[in-house]
Amino acid sequence: MSHQEHRQAQTFDPQTSGAGAVPVVHDMPPFAERLQRGLEDENMHRALERFTPSWRQSRQALFEVAAEEYGSDYSFAHLRQRLRAAKDEAIARQEELVALFKERATAAGAVVYEARTAEDASRYVYELCQRKGIRLVVKSKTMVSEEIELNHYLEERGIKAVETDLGEWVAQLAHERPSHMVMPIIHKTRQQVGEVLSRATGREISRENVAEQVAVIRREHRQAFLTAGMGISGANALIAESGTVMLNTNEGNGRMVTSLPPVHVVLAGYDKLLPTFADAITQIRLLARSATGQPMTSYTTFITGPDRPGKEVHIVLLDNGRSVMRADPRFKEALRCIRCAACANICPPYQQVGGHAFGYIYSGAIGLVVTPFHHGLEAAAGPQSLCVSCNACETVCPVEIPLPSLILDVRSRVVASEGLPWLKRLIFGVLARPRLFDLLTRLAALGQWPATLGTPYVRYRHLRPFSSLPGLSALARLTRWRSLPAFALRPLRDRVGQRADLAAARHQRRPDQITVCYFAGCMTDRLYPEMGQAVIRILESSGLRVVFPRAQHCCGLPALNSGDRLHGLAMAKQTVRALERALDESGADYIVCASTSCVVTLIQDYQRLFEDLQLQSWLNRTRALAGRIMDFTSFLLRVLVAQERLPRLHRPAPDAVPVVTYHDSCQSCNCLGLRTEARQIIRDVLGLELREMRDSDVCCGFGGSTSIEHPEVAERLLARKLSHAEETGARLLVSDNPGCLMHLRGGVDAHGKSLRVLHLAQLVAEYLP
Repeated sequence: MSHQEHRQAQTFDPQTSGAGAVPVVHDMPPFAERLQRGLEDENMHRALERFTPSWRQSRQALFEVAAEEYGSDYSFAHLRQRLRAAKDEAIARQEELVALFKERATAAGAVVYEARTAEDASRYVYELCQRKGIRLVVKSKTMVSEEIELNHYLEERGIKAVETDLGEWVAQLAHERPSHMVMPIIHKTRQQVGEVLSRATGREISRENVAEQVAVIRREHRQAFLTAGMGISGANALIAESGTVMLNTNEGNGRMVTSLPPVHVVLAGYDKLLPTFADAITQIRLLARSATGQPMTSYTTFITGPDRPGKEVHIVLLDNGRSVMRADPRFKEALRCIRCAACANICPPYQQVGGHAFGYIYSGAIGLVVTPFHHGLEAAAGPQSLCVSCNACETVCPVEIPLPSLILDVRSRVVASEGLPWLKRLIFGVLARPRLFDLLTRLAALGQWPATLGTPYVRYRHLRPFSSLPGLSALARLTRWRSLPAFALRPLRDRVGQRADLAAARHQRRPDQITVCYFAGCMTDRLYPEMGQAVIRILESSGLRVVFPRAQHCCGLPALNSGDRLHGLAMAKQTVRALERALDESGADYIVCASTSCVVTLIQDYQRLFEDLQLQSWLNRTRALAGRIMDFTSFLLRVLVAQERLPRLHRPAPDAVPVVTYHDSCQSCNCLGLRTEARQIIRDVLGLELREMRDSDVCCGFGGSTSIEHPEVAERLLARKLSHAEETGARLLVSDNPGCLMHLRGGVDAHGKSLRVLHLAQLVAEYLP
């Protein structure tokens, strides 16, 4: 690595926030405290576990019905492309559209003020109250007011601010922040709401009757609506061509806030700009479906200037770090966000800890991305560590924000600012040195016997006698709920024999013979060589020649996912060189890998890494390699089966057909789009019975080092996954990713479950002749 590249990898874009971004939020507990509260809140867990499956089903059904009834132009894929294009246009033309919006809004009688900072925006509202003699303000739901802490700012200066959104008001009474951008008190039960209302009103309110609770809130707010001097709202869109504010709400309070008080203030970031009404209608078609699984919200309101003589409309356009985000070639994509919270709705860790921990002011995946710009990098450092990189958020985002990769960019900035923990730094330093890694793993394989007693697992009961020794107590705690894999005494590289002779493969191949370069990945090589042997056996039984480049090593995924670009870059370059040489020497037609996490790293993550570091030659080399790389499942189906190369497999007897359930690894389904391929192999190629488990495509909780840093979260996700697998009655649990398999096997072993956990290649190999 050159000196310049070394410097780039260490100091990758350390800019963390915009001018005037708020570094500290009033009364925000430390991350560790918020996390612990989230883990202990069983009511929240139950609420989210009920909501998420119904939301996913409703959302999917609504988009399917729209596409079926109105045509493909109304499919989710097409609508999100249209809205993405509109938002990208707004970002690119921001100065022009701001000027147009101000001109049209002013012509309609509104006052438009541009606030550079949170302090600037809050001061404008306060001074307006002062000029008008206003002491009571009513608010409809606005996340921007949460971002700038407007309530606290006004109340410190003697002005009462009353939230009128049902959930926001309950949160305000409970002295809490919203835990969700759309459903502020999704973390509370009706019993808890009744208790809050009883305490606030001084009279007993039903803990069970939601209708009674809503009626109480309606009565309590009526007088506030009639006496408030100012109403404050957010905006779902600012339509430049007409100077119009668009609001989407599910409660009538929004219209009361914007119409009854003599002064209406709109708080909105520049990111709410849209060029045209047509773009706003596209957003309407996506927003409610993405947010709550509704066809549309109950109320859609368009406001263009004051609605009567004497009424004032003030529109505050907030920057607060958005201009810095817009100037960043990567993070400007986050300005597309329409605040639907779909990324939170589908996020597995969010369901376990809630929005107060998984975020700061803005929760969910988008919160991890925008927080450094609004509140400083330190505010995002803790929450971003909860992300398991499952990529589910990107699949449902209605504007195609690459949230997972942006979160990793935040993570790399945290590492650049705060450094890596010493243990990670040591591990990745060893991983980046293949010879040292080889030596240490071989020594570990010889010295691990007291922790394994010759089994394939490092188990808690084996470690318990040594748990008082330095360094072993933490390891022992991790094995309470998930046994860890033992290092193989003979790694895969020691078992491949002549397949490592790359030059011989070119000279010995037949003219019609396919040659495959097998990239195993470090987990298969060092922990699960039997998986690799199953892959090789299938390929060779199909008449293919297999080569195994001995120079292959770790692809760098663990380091890159931890934000360590220095060591990740070194391993990326090692891998590119090794694969290029293997192709040149062997003349291989394909590079096949049976770890989908590694495949995603090779064909997607490397390109982003080299683009970010402006290493054009390495980017070109990576793109050339990517065209030759296939995951094992796709290769099996699209090459071996499609070309009728796979030998005739044994079929189980009709009365002895094994029952299989399948876990979709996150990288397989969310990054590579693999949904039906493995199922087709299990059902049609092998003739086995496949029973689908609930939430088969939800993360198992592995998430790389996340399962070590946040074991409570990983343990809960693993328990749910294994419970869903057992519900099917299957005795075989199959997946295609060694990371998931390590996690699932460890859980099965630690809890004594009867499931067999296999890689798809191992399952197929069992039926070879």
